[in-house]
Amino acid sequence: MRKQRVIRTEFLATAAMFLCFIATSSEAQFGGGPDPEAARAETPRLPDGKPDLTGSWRSVGGGPQRVSGGMFRRCTPFQANCMEWTNQSADFTFMASSRLDMNQPLYKPEHWDRVQELDQWTNRYDPVMTCLPLGLPRHGPPTRIFHTDDDITMLYRGGLDGGGGYSEFRMIRLDESEHDPDDVYAYSYYGATVGRWEGDTLVLDSIGFTDETWLGRGGFFHSDQMRVIERFTRTGNEMHYEATVEDPEVLVEPWVMHPRILQISNNPTIISERGACTDTELDQVSTQIRH
Repeated sequence: MRKQRVIRTEFLATAAMFLCFIATSSEAQFGGGPDPEAARAETPRLPDGKPDLTGSWRSVGGGPQRVSGGMFRRCTPFQANCMEWTNQSADFTFMASSRLDMNQPLYKPEHWDRVQELDQWTNRYDPVMTCLPLGLPRHGPPTRIFHTDDDITMLYRGGLDGGGGYSEFRMIRLDESEHDPDDVYAYSYYGATVGRWEGDTLVLDSIGFTDETWLGRGGFFHSDQMRVIERFTRTGNEMHYEATVEDPEVLVEPWVMHPRILQISNNPTIISERGACTDTELDQVSTQIRH
């Protein structure tokens, strides 16, 4: 009975996250395919002359290198009416791009046992299963941006990384300031962030993270000493997003994530509020099901 309760709880959590994924989907994120002329358009600019990053953005390239069949499960020859997301909690171990991608964070030898343990018990330890935000850099680039001369607001949709996470937001001042000494104690999911410009590239420098989130599926944890450097470069209606993770506490070297190519959407993206989430029976999980 205990095992059945846990499996039922995991199924409901997966179903809820998938519904969130569907609710937040629109042409703005998934439709139309890449526009080969996007980068040739005129780059809109703010009154101070910097590129205006305002808009709804959809990913059209780059990011984690997916495997054949997409990011969800493969269907066997014996299944009828099989959909990609069916039983992803059981089969995602074979499909997760973060596990199969050759570009993975390189941990110090003393931490690999922990990475493997977290991965084997991902249904207990993955923050997605305990209602925490995906955090940086796992959440990836924002889906919608509102940009002024003085600050930038970034909205993130839910249903990412295989159907996990919820809607979140960040508001960041762009005053070229350095980190306050107390920023290291922020202990936040998206870090204490300062913004500056390097030419036409917006650089966001974040420190002061909680160690509760992961870099990605596969047990890829980080410490509270993590630092994330993000770069946003808009050219016309296309934007390149780059992120580098520094964590000398657990990583051998900085992890440079695969760049992503974003393009402006034809329709404004409407992002729903963060859904309700409650983790139950977590201490009773008794099976090593990776998701």
